[in-house]
This record gives sequence, C-alpha cells and structure tokens, in this order.
Amino acid sequence: MEPGESPVSKERHIKAITKRIQSLPTLPPVVKKLTTMVESPDVTAKDVGKLISSDQVLSAKVLKLVNSSFYGLSGKVSSISHAVILLGFNVIKGVVLSASVFDLMEKSMVGLWEHSLGAAIISGTISRNLGLSDPEEISTAALLHDIGKVLVRVSLSEDYDRIVRIAGEQGRTFREAELEVLGVDHADIGSWLSREWGLPRQLIVPITYHHDPDNAPGLQDRVAVVHIADSLAHAFGVGGGPDGGVPRITELSWNRLGMPGLDLTALMRKILVDLEEVENYKL
Repeated sequence: MEPGESPVSKERHIKAITKRIQSLPTLPPVVKKLTTMVESPDVTAKDVGKLISSDQVLSAKVLKLVNSSFYGLSGKVSSISHAVILLGFNVIKGVVLSASVFDLMEKSMVGLWEHSLGAAIISGTISRNLGLSDPEEISTAALLHDIGKVLVRVSLSEDYDRIVRIAGEQGRTFREAELEVLGVDHADIGSWLSREWGLPRQLIVPITYHHDPDNAPGLQDRVAVVHIADSLAHAFGVGGGPDGGVPRITELSWNRLGMPGLDLTALMRKILVDLEEVENYKL
C-alpha cells in the first residue's frame, strides 16, 4: 500500500477495475479441472499426470519448465506424474498456469516472459544458496509475480497504453504510472487474479507483496527472495519492460535473508551462469 492510502480506498479501486474486466485471460480447460482436482484429498500424482498429459501441447511445455534450471531437479524428468511427485501439487499447478499465461505474454508483452523466467531462476538460486525450504515453490511465485501486468495488457489495453506512454514520456517507473492511471499497481491486480484462479497462499503472498515486502503478512523470507530476484533480473537486463528502471531492494528484505553475510561475488556469478538459459528459452 502506498503511504497515506487506506485499505478501503485500495479495495474500491480494485473493485472498480475488476468490474471493467470482461473476462479473465483464457486458460485451457485442463487448468480449471486441475484446480478442482488438487483440492481433493484422494487425488494421486497419477491422476494429475493423466489430466495434464491429456493436453499434449501443455504437457510438453510443463515438462520443459520442470526441466529448466530454476527447479534444480537432478536428472531428466520425462513424465508429468514423476514431476508431480517431485514438486508437489501446488508447484505443478503454478507451472501449468505459468505455461498457459505466458502464451499470452509472448504474444502481447515483449520481454516480460524472459524477465519472469529470469526472476524465477534467480529466486531458485538464492533459495537453494540460503537453504530455504521449498525453493521450487518460491521460483514458481517469482515466475508468476507479474501476472497483473498480463491482465492489464489483455483486458485493459487502453489503460495499459496510457501507462506505457506516461512511463516513457515522463521518465517514471511502470508502477508509478500504474498508480496514477489505475489507483493500484500490477501486484494488487495480480493478487486479485491469483485468488480468482484459486492459487495457494504460498504463491499469492509473494505475488501481492513483491514490491512491498516489508509489509507482507507472513512468508517474509519467500516474499523477500521474489522481491530481490525481481530487482536483480531488471539489473542484469533480463527481458525488458516499458521502463528501464531497477526496483529498489528494501534494506529489511536484504538483511532478513542474511545477504550481507554471503559471498555475493560468488552468488552473482552463479546467477549469471544460470541466467544464460533465458536467452534461448522459448515455450
């Protein structure tokens, strides 16, 4: 939340925007079925694998994501069922959504897919370096952190064009222009969309607070990783966006993760090596 802005004011802005949205980005039918399926206590990895595999194009994309460097799995994963066992339902659900959503990104938002993948790779590298639990899930949150931008681009295209114009002509960040035009930013919109999609809290919170990690209601380590990874992806020039700015990393997030005590030179070298995959990565 911006200084001086009340929760009621922000909620009012979000409600006004969502009323204007005619439809959510189109997702394959398998995604809707998956959302219901993974909530059942009786579902098995085989059941989920069979459902995803019924969509050959989607399953191929999911396997490509699962085998990319940011999930850090040892050995080649050749089946969806095996991927579900290794990563768990929440991560696989996020991967399936990512593979679907970024079809829209690649067609309408040049560079955003590469930036998101870069942030995911950096999140995985940092998480594993720090020994955090569930690095795969943190990477998935980073992969989805800018989904709010997709919704604005697809469903509010005139507002999106105005935001881009303001950012470019006035030398302001994309987020500053969003707040002027919409009253909320892409993190707020991404939070609403992720709830509409039924994502778990472990993904919703980092998506919602990746620009405001100091005020995250729990899961602070995860949010801090995604926050830092987003900034580093911009700093390393991975992908692109309407503005060329690098979001400022908060001191609290940096210190919370113990970053000052790490060998940052070695960590940055490892990140740069891992990021080499982004340049030639296409779904």
